[in-house]
Formats: sequence, structure tokens, C-alpha cells
Amino acid sequence: MSQTLNFYDEGTTWIHRLNPVTKLVFVAAVTIAAFGVDSVWWPALLFVVLELPGAVIARTALRFCKLVLGFFGPFLVILFLLQGLTYPDPGTVLAEFGPFAIKTEGLVFAGTTALRLLVMVGAFILLLLTTHPGTLMSGMQQAGLPPKIAYVISATMQIIPSFQARASAIMQAQQARGMETSSGGALSRARRLVPLMGPLLLGALTDVENRSIAMESRAFGSPHHPTAYTVVSDSRTQQAARWGMILLGVSAIVLNTLGVF
Repeated sequence: MSQTLNFYDEGTTWIHRLNPVTKLVFVAAVTIAAFGVDSVWWPALLFVVLELPGAVIARTALRFCKLVLGFFGPFLVILFLLQGLTYPDPGTVLAEFGPFAIKTEGLVFAGTTALRLLVMVGAFILLLLTTHPGTLMSGMQQAGLPPKIAYVISATMQIIPSFQARASAIMQAQQARGMETSSGGALSRARRLVPLMGPLLLGALTDVENRSIAMESRAFGSPHHPTAYTVVSDSRTQQAARWGMILLGVSAIVLNTLGVF
């Protein structure tokens, strides 16, 4: 398996077999529902009821939790520090530290934002863990999405795994030349990451050029419809489920606007 595919966990569960477009619509629907309802507990409910069981059924629960915590943990700390200490509107002050004050409203806002982003990140990670990138690209094209848009979506979802694999290869090469990259405190490790940035960015630019040449040589964007190498299965049940998820996402916003919940 290519290093750029290291998010994908191969499996045979029914979630793995779902059409990638169905999973993309699920990502969009839960994200719309999480951001459209003004409640602290609503996004937490979506994550616990829909995404965690999905990861368990797909047998990727452990890796799902590690990836979510790895991506979300540092951002969570920054979010609570910024919103908790610098919330601009007046509110109930819990503690003061010189010019900064921790307010209840700031903590609630930070918690709501964090939970909404958690739903979005969790849905994307579940999609990446259960969908091969090639299948995702084929599924979107067979659903009628223009190839350029399908490529942009697929490439965007592979940015982090691609950077992760390239950074790991550069660090291994630097360690092979005698550079110490794993010992010391957090500050020492951060300083050692500076020499990593140059090769990482130059490698990314070279990768973009290589991809562009490969796509041009394969007539990417040609008006003629290409023959699909991989035929992704779809069904009327999944098509109906996709419309149902969109309606549920929109309904959550409408009901919240009307004050039903």
C-alpha cells in the first residue's frame, strides 16, 4: 500500500462497502446539522449516536479515536484558552488574571464551537478510514460530479496523509545521517522541526508538478467520458438514503429556527 493511503483501513464491513458519495453526503448532513442548531448538547449527541457507533461497526474505533484526538486535541486547548480568556462580550466572570478574565459565556461558546468542529472532523476521518481514495474518486465521477471538482475534493482529503508520510520519510533520512530528532524537551523538539520545513515544502511543490504532468499525460479533463477502471456499486436504497440525510440536516435547521428545539 502506498504511504499516501495510510488513513485507509481496509475492511469488508457494510460501512466500507457503502458508496463513497453516500458517505460524503453523511459528512455534509451531520456538519450542517451540527452548525445549524444552536445547542451545546446537539453536536455531542450527533458524535456519540452516529459517528462513534459508525467507527465501532467499521472496526476502526481505536484508530478513529487516536486520529480525532491527535488532530483535535491541540486545537481544543487553543480554542478554550482564546475564548475562555478573551471573550469580548460582557458576562459572568469566573476568574481574573490581570487584563484577562474567564467568563462562563466564553467557555460555553468555546465548548459549542469545539463540539461542532468535532462532529465535522470525526465525520471526515470516518470517511477517510473506510474509503479507498481511488474508490472515492471513481464514485464521485460515476455520480456525475465533474472530474476537476472530484479531483479537488479527493486531493484535499489526502493532503494531511500525504504531508504526514513525506515528513516521516524526511525525518527518517535525517536520523540516518545522525541528526537527533526524538530526545529532549518540547522546545528542543520544536527547534529540530525547523530543518524539516524546507524539504517538506519543496517536496510538496515537486509533488504538485509531478501530478500535473501525470494528469496532462492521461488527458485529464478531456470532454470525452473515460471508461471507469473501478465500477463503484450503488443502489436505489442508498440514493434514497442520501436524499433522506440531506432532508434531515435541513429539517434540523428549520426546526431550530422555528424554536421547536
